[in-house]
Amino acid sequence: MIQQKLPNIRLSVFYFYFIMGLIFASWASRIPDIKVVLDLNDGQLGQVLFAMPLGQLIMMAISGYLVNRFGSRIILITAMTLYGIILTLIAQADSFNFLFLILFLFGITSNMANIAVNTQAVGLEALYKRNIMSSFHGLWSLGGLSGGILGAVFAETKFSIFTHFVIVLIAGIIGIAIFSRSLLAQDVKQNSDVKKIKRTFKPDSAIIILGLIGFGSMFCEGTMFDWSGVYFSTIIKPDESFVRMGYIASMGAMTFGRFVADRFVNRYQASVVLRFCGILVTSGLLLATIAPGLIISTFGFLLIGLGVSSIVPICYSAAGRLKTMPASIAITAVSSISFLGFMIGPPLIGLLSEITDLRIAILSASSFGILIIILSYQYRSIKF
Repeated sequence: MIQQKLPNIRLSVFYFYFIMGLIFASWASRIPDIKVVLDLNDGQLGQVLFAMPLGQLIMMAISGYLVNRFGSRIILITAMTLYGIILTLIAQADSFNFLFLILFLFGITSNMANIAVNTQAVGLEALYKRNIMSSFHGLWSLGGLSGGILGAVFAETKFSIFTHFVIVLIAGIIGIAIFSRSLLAQDVKQNSDVKKIKRTFKPDSAIIILGLIGFGSMFCEGTMFDWSGVYFSTIIKPDESFVRMGYIASMGAMTFGRFVADRFVNRYQASVVLRFCGILVTSGLLLATIAPGLIISTFGFLLIGLGVSSIVPICYSAAGRLKTMPASIAITAVSSISFLGFMIGPPLIGLLSEITDLRIAILSASSFGILIIILSYQYRSIKF
């Protein structure tokens, strides 16, 4: 009976990935405006951007417990509703401290929703008995692209940030009410490796390699998300309607990359794809910063988005195929190391910007693109 419902379940999970990306991008696309409203310098913005990943990091273990205890469906519905509500509170922030607190809560609800929706996706993938995970992450990116475009439109038409976020909240709640009915009511149980963990977990060079590759990718990804709008508004200084072109270009390229990534990985070796992605990321950062201009920098951010699109999915997939430890433990280890890049990247860019300037700070992120290129050769030594 459930096989007949799989398309409806998949559509519902698609929606939750999409709305997650839309809500995140709604915030990210208005960062330049919020920076101006609160009169934050680059250093202060870097510090406040630390709040969201801090909330995400703190909730990692707790979210897993909540999903395991109450099921992914109820946690996903609750977390996504709160995620949208807290988005509107961001627009009400009138000080650095209040914004930091709200973004911290934003990160908490983001992580809860992320763990829950991925649990739904893993269960659905098990029922389909084939790999469909990349398409879900593509929907997140599509939501992010839509949010970036919507943010540009609302900013151009002088919609207030609060009005913008309330519209997103209303659309999100309507969708949640419609699509939550078709989510998996019970999580699909996989074979548990819990009893093996103590015996099989050992420090593994493969985990370090995959984790560092993911770290470099997420450092550049976080930089792209949080600083592209500020970079365009303060360095490129185009017409207001083009301030978010870097974000839109990078998110559009990331969306495209995630929908086609599996084909390239299947046709070529993963190490080759990783190397090419590292080259794209490095080239994009160099283009965007060495010769800043609307067209060149937009193309540079497009290359960054295309480059980072495939890296983390490849690393997570590789971790799940390692023979040295249970898949659940390997993926958790790699994702934790990777996420540190997302956590420290944007604040570090802000700090470097205060010490030097924003161009040099963003240019420095290209070192992580070079790291990905170097480690792609080490990837070939991993035993599966």
